[in-house]
Amino acid sequence: MKVLVLDNVSEQAVAVLRQEGIEAEVSPTLPEEELIAKIPAYDGMIVRSQTKVNARVIAAADNLKVIGRAGVGVDNVDLEAATNKGVIVLNAPDGNTISTAEHTIGMIMALARSIPQACSSLKAGRWERKSFTGVEVNGKTLGIIGMGRIGTEVAKRMMAMGMTLVAFDPFLTEEKATKMGVSLVTLDELLAAADFITVHTPLTKETKGILNAETLARTKKGVRIINCARGGIIEEDALADAIEAGQVAGAALDVFTAEPPTNQRLLELPQVIVTPHLGASTAEAQLNVAIDVAVEMAKVLKEEPFKNAVNMPTVRPEVMKVLTPYFPLAEKLGILIGQLSEGRLQRLEVEYSGEIANYELAPLTTLVVEGLLKPILNGEVNKVNARVIAKQRGLKIAERKEATDPDYNNKIRLKAVTDRGEHVVAGTFFRQNDLRLVEIDGYHFEVVPEGHLLIAPHKDQPGIIGQVGTILGAAGINIAYMQVGRKEIGGTAIMVLTVDHEVPTAVLKQLSGIKGLAQPVQVQL
Repeated sequence: MKVLVLDNVSEQAVAVLRQEGIEAEVSPTLPEEELIAKIPAYDGMIVRSQTKVNARVIAAADNLKVIGRAGVGVDNVDLEAATNKGVIVLNAPDGNTISTAEHTIGMIMALARSIPQACSSLKAGRWERKSFTGVEVNGKTLGIIGMGRIGTEVAKRMMAMGMTLVAFDPFLTEEKATKMGVSLVTLDELLAAADFITVHTPLTKETKGILNAETLARTKKGVRIINCARGGIIEEDALADAIEAGQVAGAALDVFTAEPPTNQRLLELPQVIVTPHLGASTAEAQLNVAIDVAVEMAKVLKEEPFKNAVNMPTVRPEVMKVLTPYFPLAEKLGILIGQLSEGRLQRLEVEYSGEIANYELAPLTTLVVEGLLKPILNGEVNKVNARVIAKQRGLKIAERKEATDPDYNNKIRLKAVTDRGEHVVAGTFFRQNDLRLVEIDGYHFEVVPEGHLLIAPHKDQPGIIGQVGTILGAAGINIAYMQVGRKEIGGTAIMVLTVDHEVPTAVLKQLSGIKGLAQPVQVQL
């Protein structure tokens, strides 16, 4: 496995990869055409913000499995192109949390006391003490838009400086806000109450331009605004208008809609403090994000559980710990029902029952879909693009949960509907990584879902099982395990055999000639 490390990412990332037995090649930032020519040879690549991993680069990356962004923002990576091709995109959201929080606090203090303006004035030979009378943050109200990792760290530190904290975050619960000493408010309430406003949200459709002409007009007169998150969250012309009108006393900006910034009007206002996107620019942060992304990239390439994929559902560590043992079961059930199903897939129903139903199960459903599509698409589908491909093919996916199951503590049950009928399979997970296939089309077993399985519906009558054993034995195929599920004596039954080797087509044809035995289906798990 080979990883291309670009953009002067810390050598510590290279060391992490090599310790994991992964070949890492360090390169300076490359022009697009050179990168397109080079990238087909690599399984992974790590970049900072300089390299633009666009659709052309991703299309040329024949072996690429993962892109790592040593930082938080992935604006320079075409997420749609990566997802459609099944390439995992990782970032490092934790490594620069403290760095950005500290920069935010520095900006708050610089804005409150006009420190950069006073510095420039004195260096220019002027002594203008009266011109730079500031305000104290003690006793003032800080409005925080977005209480994620960075917003939370800012809150902790500014609370210690005597500020009252109000926050707007649709995903923050009242209980958690109370524990943090923060008052949870609406956006309008925050605008009306805050003496300082700092934003700490990603740039999304919902947050783009959240501070605009209309919302800035609803702020407390003389408010000071800080943005160390993402350019575009604040409408720059609207901010300049509000400063010139005296509604906003000043702003401290580390990020801009265009970088380097092109809005000279905003930059030239004396009330505006600016820095060139320095939130994560500390030696510690650059080291942390490089190591974090390399660690997770190694896990991806070694097919181990990983975190921080921005184009896959995010799962909390405590939930991941519960779900991880079920990953192989979910995928194997998907593979099984995919190989049993004939015709065009129309709908997949995934039912979770028991204790596991208390958790967010999107990652398991994604693995089911991946397994289902694998027999059809082979290497074109993986856990990143499985749902995208399913949607493109018109496959409807339904997920439901049941609090209890009459037979098992936990169970995953699938129903696949095609234009030629439907099939049902179910499985469970016992302790010690003990997986079991427990149902096929209403017939019940306890079969270990691994290796070569031969599934043969047949009439429940004497002699059929013996004939199957005789034919397989004559072909030199050993039966490791066998179970039969039936509903009634003399009715239809299903035989499931685990065999040591793949059964040749000629032998399958012999088996299908047994009177009372339907065409056997061979499944590789």
